[in-house]
Amino acid sequence: MFPKLMGILATGLVRFPSHVNARLLTPVLCKHQHRTASTESAGVRVLYDGLCPICVTEIRFLQFLQRNRPGVVHFIDIAKPCYDAAKYKDVTYETAMEEMHVIDEKDEVHRGVPAFAVMYGAVGLGWLGRFMMWSPVRPFMDKSYAIFAKNRLKWTGRGDECTTGRCEKKIN
Repeated sequence: MFPKLMGILATGLVRFPSHVNARLLTPVLCKHQHRTASTESAGVRVLYDGLCPICVTEIRFLQFLQRNRPGVVHFIDIAKPCYDAAKYKDVTYETAMEEMHVIDEKDEVHRGVPAFAVMYGAVGLGWLGRFMMWSPVRPFMDKSYAIFAKNRLKWTGRGDECTTGRCEKKIN
């Protein structure tokens, strides 16, 4: 009986009573399914350089932290050829390569240290984001991140040519 009922529900032949919210019954995306632009627009969107080993290590950790909360944070690799700035508040590849960019749930773009604060808050590390933004700590964070952002390409084996167009990691 149960498989038969599931089959009827799957075909959509059953009308739900008005007090049942049918939207709550929609299926969740499986791991093998891809998110569409409409599903990606919800939540926090983190734009990161997928060719930067330091960046990728941090993103993997953040993905691990939010593994049980799908849809809260979307990690967007700007290094992929399919990256489209128009989908992400017109943040171009070149601009995103300058410093970290995060788009929050309200569609506001955050850059630099504030971007990290939004990102950390979205994965459950709000205390770390608040600490980074705390007025006694913030100047140190801004200066430290500015040094990292300026030298990131050199430190990860890539040169200035990566700031425009697309680049690949150099193999020496």
